[in-house]
Amino acid sequence: MLAPGAVAALTALALAGCSSGSSESSSSSVAAGASSSSSSPTASGNQLQDAYQKVIADVLPSVVQITTANGLGSGIVYDNKGDIVTNAHVVGTATTFGVTLANSTKALDATLVASYPESDLAVIRLTSPPNGLRPAAFGDSAKVELGQITLAMGSPLGLSSSVTQGIVSATGRTVSEPQGGGSPGATIGNMVQTSAAINPGNSGGALVNLDSRVIGINTLAATEPETNGAAAPGIGFAIPASTITSITDQLIKDGKVTNSGRAALGITARTYFDQNFRPAGATIVAVAGGGPADSAGLQVGDVITRIGDTPVDSLNSLTTALASLTPGTKVTVTYTRDGQSRTADVTLGTLQTP
Repeated sequence: MLAPGAVAALTALALAGCSSGSSESSSSSVAAGASSSSSSPTASGNQLQDAYQKVIADVLPSVVQITTANGLGSGIVYDNKGDIVTNAHVVGTATTFGVTLANSTKALDATLVASYPESDLAVIRLTSPPNGLRPAAFGDSAKVELGQITLAMGSPLGLSSSVTQGIVSATGRTVSEPQGGGSPGATIGNMVQTSAAINPGNSGGALVNLDSRVIGINTLAATEPETNGAAAPGIGFAIPASTITSITDQLIKDGKVTNSGRAALGITARTYFDQNFRPAGATIVAVAGGGPADSAGLQVGDVITRIGDTPVDSLNSLTTALASLTPGTKVTVTYTRDGQSRTADVTLGTLQTP
């Protein structure tokens, strides 16, 4: 079963069509007095089909296939200098890549600009960018709403320039990736959940709305633990556009991330186990001087058991709780000290990166 807050999901690294319609003729038929019961559904269907085809024509040229020594994934052309944004787990430990554009079968050479596994994002750059690159346009994450139609574009199972369709199923999901298989095990907040099929190889591709705007990067699909990790159909997740553009701009400009946009307490912690060796909180093992926790009076040895209304029974659950919040948010932290439960109001800071 999938938990509503933190979703355990699996991304596979090696492996994570258009015809023209006529909306004008359909509209003319309705205007000429054709039966609305027979013509309206056809007109609406053709208009929606035309909308899909326009989005595909607008955005698919911006979606590329990325090949590494260990497998393949997808990416999105970010600018006309040859910068391409993708998932960190697509890049893995590689520093050189083959990139195949949507309108070509010849792989172009690319090198790593920088990777930020904490948000599962990376940027690579074409060595010799060709003329006519089509950078994608990114949308406003704040305007993504439940029920919006989405198209997922990428190279699932190596089938380049593939498109699947669905809707925005939920927003604001906090998703924890498992470690291994190339996945950095990142916990990512504010993800877009979609019913558009996301399969291995789609990772790093574009999740697009009907305005031809990229609203997310296809990152992973949910799996069902009760079926030995088999895919859970219709439950996929994409990193939101606001995170993509913020992180990507920093990686291109500085080669690193200096403002993660992620909330932090300013502590180092580990999972606390009770007398029965069951996880029961997160023990603070270091406090950054002058940081949020320090300012609120938290100390080494305190065991955090709740962030706001969210229970904390491990380091992972603490990370997940913080990933759903933003810097500057004031939260009540419940903790134990010397066997006594206490609370502290903490104004969250920004996660510092190495």
